[in-house]
Amino acid sequence: MAEQEVIKHTKKIYKIWSSKEHSFWHKVREFFVEIFIIVFAVTLSIWLHERSEHAHQQEEVKEFLLGIRADFLSDIREMKEDKQSYLNQGTIFKYIHSVKVGQNVSADSISKYHNYLFNTTRLNQNSGRFEGFKASGKIGLIEDEAIQNDIMDLYQESIPSLLLSTDGYIDRKNAFFAFQIKNEKRLTDSTTNFLSLLATDEAHNLSYILSGTGEIRERYDVCIDKMNKIVANIDKKYGKGE
Repeated sequence: MAEQEVIKHTKKIYKIWSSKEHSFWHKVREFFVEIFIIVFAVTLSIWLHERSEHAHQQEEVKEFLLGIRADFLSDIREMKEDKQSYLNQGTIFKYIHSVKVGQNVSADSISKYHNYLFNTTRLNQNSGRFEGFKASGKIGLIEDEAIQNDIMDLYQESIPSLLLSTDGYIDRKNAFFAFQIKNEKRLTDSTTNFLSLLATDEAHNLSYILSGTGEIRERYDVCIDKMNKIVANIDKKYGKGE
């Protein structure tokens, strides 16, 4: 539309200057009128295009933020379960470390926390949406700086710190698994020497290392708090559950 207006008024300018019916000053006046019309048409066209582009970009931002809100709610549920898992892992290994020389390890305690002796826990985060939005260079389109900064801080600092802690713990847990695989022996068809293994000095030392899960749980709390904050700000911006 703007191109047609420019062509139309450009032709009109040429026609004015080519005309022999009008005076020089009349031509100058008409010339500036047509130039003004052209400039106005082009400027208006650019403004409308930019406004349309901005509206489209902010619609993409809204779709992203509402999507990441759902990701966070899912991640928060998993993080709370992970945090409980680390609390239980710390509890059972703290118990094993507390067993005195010559004492027996309680079969009931081991049975109660058996799953936590042999599991590994790591956050399986929903980061695909964030990574895709960031890779496309659109993070800067988020006009709410508080939300943008909190999202970047979460994904670039808080979650990597959490994964660093959990990966380190899993490495130490693997040392416990290796100890068990190397030393556990069958006593009968239905029993092993596992309980007596847990009373050895090596198990005692490994359990001391594995009993400390406080830092991991604190880092889970940091991530949960930041996600809840971002979700609250998204709800404030777009309305809860939209």
